[in-house]
Amino acid sequence: MKKLMLLASLLLASVVAQGDDANKRIAEITDAKAKGLAVAKEMKARNTGWGDSEAKMTMILRDKGGNETDRKVRVKSLEVEGDGDKGLSIFDEPRDVEGTAFLTYSHIEGNDDQWLYLPALKRVKRISSSNKSGPWMGSEFAYEDLSSFEVEKYDYKFLREDEIEGEKVYVVESYPTYDNSGYSKTVTWVDQAHFRVHRIEFFDEKGDALKTMDVSEFKQYLDKFWRGHKQVMTNHQTGKSTVVKWSDYEFNTGLDENDFNKSSLKRAR
Repeated sequence: MKKLMLLASLLLASVVAQGDDANKRIAEITDAKAKGLAVAKEMKARNTGWGDSEAKMTMILRDKGGNETDRKVRVKSLEVEGDGDKGLSIFDEPRDVEGTAFLTYSHIEGNDDQWLYLPALKRVKRISSSNKSGPWMGSEFAYEDLSSFEVEKYDYKFLREDEIEGEKVYVVESYPTYDNSGYSKTVTWVDQAHFRVHRIEFFDEKGDALKTMDVSEFKQYLDKFWRGHKQVMTNHQTGKSTVVKWSDYEFNTGLDENDFNKSSLKRAR
């Protein structure tokens, strides 16, 4: 028991030391663009190496009047060496969307590849790059929000240090460099302890405030990787919102490239 407690203490000390080192490096950078990039790189580094995962998601759609619609989704994810992640979302409930499957190939550079299988039509629809800003399955999340975060697809500007829910955070502006984004910029709140995203503010093509996503209920997996189990996306222009609740995370389940083949979307289960 003492050995286990010592091992846990050493692991915690190592994590704290890594955070202190990263914050020290960032504090020494004076250029706003370079500092913002340094924060983004540390965010990515802290979430690299998880391999593959599966999870369940409940998505609650709320209209302006407060009426709600629930959707049950299973999500599979795969890290890809040298490129962006792959993701597969399979809708189980309600009946009108049951069997719908959404596949994303994120890329480090350029536009991502996305496909949507619609069981009622028995066909796979490719999401064009010009439609990535459209709403995903009636939610306040856009198709481009479903892609993995890739450092190379943005320019950055460090804004300030701040606090959110008692956590010290870095606040960084990001500007999409890929084509057909529905955003002129985003502002991300990243905690200094673990470099987790707590909030993202989205601005439309005119530069007006569009949406805010708040992330909470963090849990750590594999003694390294953090996942926010609740996400609330609020659309300030329409009054609608979407609440996402995550559960049943599993890592290293044996998923591979064959589980993310667009030709097998119709058979996704």
